[in-house]
Amino acid sequence: MLGLVKKGIWKIVRAIPFTRFFYETRDTQTPIRFGMWFMQKVVGYNRDAYWPMHFTSIVGNPKNIYAGIDTSPGYSPGCYIQGGGKVYVGDYTQIAPNVGIISSNHDLYDSRKKIVKEVRIGKYCWIGMNAVILPGVVVGDFTIIAAGAVVTKSFEEGYCVIGGNPARKIKDLVKKNAFLLQMNMSITDIFLLRILKHSEQKN
Repeated sequence: MLGLVKKGIWKIVRAIPFTRFFYETRDTQTPIRFGMWFMQKVVGYNRDAYWPMHFTSIVGNPKNIYAGIDTSPGYSPGCYIQGGGKVYVGDYTQIAPNVGIISSNHDLYDSRKKIVKEVRIGKYCWIGMNAVILPGVVVGDFTIIAAGAVVTKSFEEGYCVIGGNPARKIKDLVKKNAFLLQMNMSITDIFLLRILKHSEQKN
C-alpha cells in the first residue's frame, strides 16, 4: 500500500513542470530534496548558486564556480567553497561534509594583497570529510582525497589516493577498473536520458 502511495506521489511530481526536477534527480548522487530546495530557493541560503547546496554550506562568489554533471560542491553539510578565483569541479565528483576548496589567499607578508589562483578538480574524484584544497591546485580524474587531507600541491596525473598534511600520494588506482566504472556510468546516463525524454513526450 505504501509503495502504491509513493508511486502515485512521484507521478504527480513528474507531471508538474515546476516540480519535475525532484523526480528527474532522484536516482543521482545529488538528488534535489524538497527541504534543501526550500532552504536554498525560498529561504535564500546560497540562492545564487545554480546547483543544489546544503544550507549549512557556504559558497563565496558562485559565478566563479563551475560544477560538472551530477556534481554539487557544498551539497554535503558544512562545506566552504571560496570562489575568489575560478573553481572547476568535474563530472561525477563526490564531496563529503566539511570540505574546503580555497581559490584565493593573502600575501605572506602583506595581508592587504590578494593572491588568486584557480583550482581544478577532475572527473570521478572523491573528496573525503574535512579535506582542504588550497589555491592553485590541480587534481586529475579519479583522484581520491582522504579525510582530513590538506592538498597544497597538484596531482594532475590522477588515478591515485592522496592523503595527509601536506597531502602526498598513498597509492595508485588501477586505470582499467576506473575506465570500466566510467563506461558503466556513461551508459546509465544515456539510458536515463532516453527514459526522461520518452516520459516528457508522453506528458
